[in-house]
Amino acid sequence: MHEMSLAEGVVQLIEDSARQNAFSRVKTVWLEIGQLSGVEAEAMRFCFDAVARGSLAEGAALEIMEIPGAGRCLECGQNVAVVERFQPCPQCGGFAVDVNGGTEMRVKELEVE
Repeated sequence: MHEMSLAEGVVQLIEDSARQNAFSRVKTVWLEIGQLSGVEAEAMRFCFDAVARGSLAEGAALEIMEIPGAGRCLECGQNVAVVERFQPCPQCGGFAVDVNGGTEMRVKELEVE
C-alpha cells in the first residue's frame, strides 16, 4: 500500500511548513489527487489518519479533490478526457494519447491555527 508512504510524506510536508510558518495545529488538509495517479482516496484517508496520530495534524480533516485525467491525441490533435491509461482517443479511436493531466497528487491548501 503506497498510500502509507504518501501519507507520511504529507505529514512531513505539514511539519516542515509548521516550522517555517510558525503554526501549531492543522485543522484541514486539502489534497488534489489525479484520477490517473494510482492513489486510492479511501486508502489515503485511512493512512493519513494513522500517520497523523501524535503530530500537529492529528484530528485534521482530509478533504480530497479528484483531478480528472486529460491528454492530447497525437493522431488527431484533440485535447481529450482520459479515464484510464492506454484507452483509445474518444474522438478518432487512435491509441497515441499523451497523458498530460490527472497523474499528480499535491497538498493544495492547509487550514491552520
